[in-house]
Amino acid sequence: MLASPRCGAKTRSSGVCRSPAVHGKKRCRMHGGAHRSGAPRANQNARKHGLFTRDAIAERRQIRALLGEARKLLEEMK
Repeated sequence: MLASPRCGAKTRSSGVCRSPAVHGKKRCRMHGGAHRSGAPRANQNARKHGLFTRDAIAERRQIRALLGEARKLLEEMK
């Protein structure tokens, strides 16, 4: 048991998990080494909302730039 490889996942206290890794994997049973853990292949629910699509990110950047220009204009008017 002491010679088995360790998990090494980052814990909530910013330390390293020192539990033994699952046989044939790099993580312990609590950090994703357990059988059938994780999202299924071809997960259809991963990005359903579209918040991080290229179009949505570009739109937020344009809005941010427009708001910055409006703030500058308001400062000049004071």
